[in-house]
Amino acid sequence: MSLIGPIISVEDDTDDQYLISQIIQSFELPNKLIFFPNGKMALHYLETTKEKPFLILCDINMPVMNGLELREHINKNEFLRRKSIPFIFLSTAANAQLIHIAYDAAVQGFYKKATSYSKFQQQLKLIIDYWQDCLHPNSQL
Repeated sequence: MSLIGPIISVEDDTDDQYLISQIIQSFELPNKLIFFPNGKMALHYLETTKEKPFLILCDINMPVMNGLELREHINKNEFLRRKSIPFIFLSTAANAQLIHIAYDAAVQGFYKKATSYSKFQQQLKLIIDYWQDCLHPNSQL
């Protein structure tokens, strides 16, 4: 993870992509924002990029490869696992079973997407602020 690395959003809904983009831009961060419409495309990027992403915001229900499958692939790939990129689920799909499955896959957070713009903005700000201050295996001390 790099504090100035890209923020990866794995999200198939174009309306949610737009909202995330508008909110992240309002924070005036140095990080670029990269969208992928499914887990397969995000996985390919993560396996091939030389960039060190700041964090991954991932939806659960997507075509081709869903968010849980993406997390499973990352966990099985030592190269990706050792990058220690914070992986946060941000989804409208939230129930006790999904939350348990997600945390069994060692995610760093699970948020149900807020239904209002201001609450969604607060969620994203909270996530970003936390990871900007949090130490992890690839922190530069």
